[in-house]
Amino acid sequence: MNLVNKKFDTRDTVLLCTNAALKKKAKDLIILKVQELSSFTDFFVICSGSSDRQVQAIADSIETDLKKSGVLPLGIEGGRSGKWILMDYGDVVVHVFYEATREFYDIERLWADAPSMMVSENAQEIKDLEDNM
Repeated sequence: MNLVNKKFDTRDTVLLCTNAALKKKAKDLIILKVQELSSFTDFFVICSGSSDRQVQAIADSIETDLKKSGVLPLGIEGGRSGKWILMDYGDVVVHVFYEATREFYDIERLWADAPSMMVSENAQEIKDLEDNM
């Protein structure tokens, strides 16, 4: 259950985050289902921007779209630098990286055992998560 908003389930929140990021041309977008590996969240949404301004625009888009849907973050960190913005929505944690920062930290490697879903660079919107998610 999403602790932030009971009206949306966790999968809906993942879709909202993903589609808001796609609006701002997020790159290398991946969704990780970490609920079997983590005690603090169920999903990571990870994406990149090619500049600090794009990173901030992606994060702003996510925050705005979720707020319009009544979903508020538990916290947002890193917004000023535009290198790595972490957005905590309870059961969904979003990581928006500047490309070089993402390569350096390589958090996908840390969660390599988690089921994952890559989102196509050409996607403008996704309607549902894959079956393994």
